[in-house]
Amino acid sequence: MRLRGRKGILEALEAQPELAVLQPEQFKGKWSTVFGNDRPIHVELGMGKGRFISQLSALNPDINYIGVDMYDELIRRGCEKARESREEHGGDLSNLRLVRYNIESIENMFGKDEIERIYLNFSDPWPKKKHARRRLTHSDFVNKYAGILNANGQIHFKTDSRSLFEFSLNSFADLGLRMRNISLDLHAEGPRTDLIMTEYETKFYERSMPIHRLEVVIGEQALADHLRQLAIGQDR
Repeated sequence: MRLRGRKGILEALEAQPELAVLQPEQFKGKWSTVFGNDRPIHVELGMGKGRFISQLSALNPDINYIGVDMYDELIRRGCEKARESREEHGGDLSNLRLVRYNIESIENMFGKDEIERIYLNFSDPWPKKKHARRRLTHSDFVNKYAGILNANGQIHFKTDSRSLFEFSLNSFADLGLRMRNISLDLHAEGPRTDLIMTEYETKFYERSMPIHRLEVVIGEQALADHLRQLAIGQDR
């Protein structure tokens, strides 16, 4: 996919280093210094136009957020969305960075245990079997995620593609990972007000198309907390 961007787009991104990051590898293992604090870092891989990460970061100022995509034009649009979200919700942009980077090399951007949560929203399903390794829930990618997620690490995954969802269920299961909050039709009873919709998700919901969602619990502490909650529920 190629995006037709505006002239001077690179210069425009370079002019806002407080938000757009164009050479993220230099911050591997040091993202806390970028934000100036040790708050949890949540990352959206393949942020698209940036609506999701912009609104999420505006509503949760105590968490640091990073949106990642490989196209200059999407980073530009994401910067616009971010500023619009602050006009709507208030606050500043200090807990958000939008990064131009190829997710295939994500292990070169983040250090071990540096991230607490990864969002995968409506990733390219790569429907042809020969392209399976390009799917962001393929075991090759998931193993990379496991290397950068910390003890509270989780993956939150949403898609409109039933085939990708089934593939992902098998991928996570084959790696022995615990899944929870699995839904085949997330908004069946109306839009979930506790979750932020992406641009794609809003369109799909308006067309009555089912959204599939799940959470993967990877970190040791996150898994222990999950199992403890299950035990409490069984005792009631």
